[in-house]
Amino acid sequence: MRLRHLFLIPALLSSTFAAGEDWTADYEAAKKRAAAEGKDLLIDFTGSDWCAWCIKLRKEVFEQPGFAPAKDKFVLLELDYPKDESRVSEAVATQNAALIKKYPIKGYPTILLCDASGKPFAATGYQPGGPDKYLPHLDTLLAKKSARDQAIASASSKDGVEKARLLIGALEGMGLDNSMLVSNYPELAAEIKAADPADATGFTARQGNEEAFATFMAKLGELRSKQDLEGAMKHVETTLADGTIKGELRQQVYGHAAGTLASAGKKDEAIAILKRAIAESPDGPRTKELSDFIAILEREKAGLPPK
Repeated sequence: MRLRHLFLIPALLSSTFAAGEDWTADYEAAKKRAAAEGKDLLIDFTGSDWCAWCIKLRKEVFEQPGFAPAKDKFVLLELDYPKDESRVSEAVATQNAALIKKYPIKGYPTILLCDASGKPFAATGYQPGGPDKYLPHLDTLLAKKSARDQAIASASSKDGVEKARLLIGALEGMGLDNSMLVSNYPELAAEIKAADPADATGFTARQGNEEAFATFMAKLGELRSKQDLEGAMKHVETTLADGTIKGELRQQVYGHAAGTLASAGKKDEAIAILKRAIAESPDGPRTKELSDFIAILEREKAGLPPK
């Protein structure tokens, strides 16, 4: 463990980082500055010493002079998750470990746009074309915050299902993963449920389905990290048997089970579970994806290169 003197922590948190001198790693300070200056947050979730696309984004966009106008609209915050732990201070590493739970991103790089309070309203990643393309792209994402705020304002004067639909529109219009919404907008979810207790919108059912899937994935990830294949597959079968997860997400359970088996070299078993998924839901939204996975595994078994 790296030892740090406590009196150094504030300076380490506010120091500049790989993306350039205009960036900070101090989340709370970034929010305060954004509030004081009337700006939003642009958060770069990066792996500075291992993520090729993160490095590419930084070099092609963030380090270019043409990206400078972004500072007029955003406070720039870099959250780095490097393999070499010495690249960030212990204080920063502790902060970032907490923030990855608040903002459960799906991959790197993720660029998350948040208002000054830290509420996310849009997400993106690498985009080709340098600053000339990236800045207009960010402008289109800023419009999502305005749409969110307008929908919430409109809902404040409505009741019942009409109010619920407006709030659902506010959430869905941001295009964020459900796990991100659950973590950052619990108050809106509560308002929707209160306005629509009979669940005429289906929101409560959908949210329950997605929360069950998130719980499934968290445990599956834990078992994978322990290389407990038997435990992982038991977890899959228990989940499929209880029927809590439905529709497209149920097909994803099958897909993740097949991926777990395939990564352990058990291609025949992976193919079998994919075929089982397709037989269960031949017209499902993920059926073609599952079929394509079978084709990939069959080619690997035959020693053929991927198409």
